[in-house]
Amino acid sequence: MWLYRGAWHEWPVDEIEMAVPLSPQELVKKRRAIFMHQSQKDRPPFPGEDEREFWQRAEDRNRATAQYYSDLGLAEYEAIEAFRRWRFLL
Repeated sequence: MWLYRGAWHEWPVDEIEMAVPLSPQELVKKRRAIFMHQSQKDRPPFPGEDEREFWQRAEDRNRATAQYYSDLGLAEYEAIEAFRRWRFLL
């Protein structure tokens, strides 16, 4: 199972196990998908000190991840969605 973080936090880069590049068009599709969810469309229920709307946080986080990868010398993308595996421990 792949774990995803919401608009508030991203995985530390050394914990990212799958990075999915997003084109500008895919980022627009993601924004539209966010708008389809009433709970995420306007103000998030627990925004803290951050005044940005949910979709703005999500896009900024995805762009920051892409910039981080670019700064490491990897390929440049508009945005990157990051995931890591869930490991069930007995």
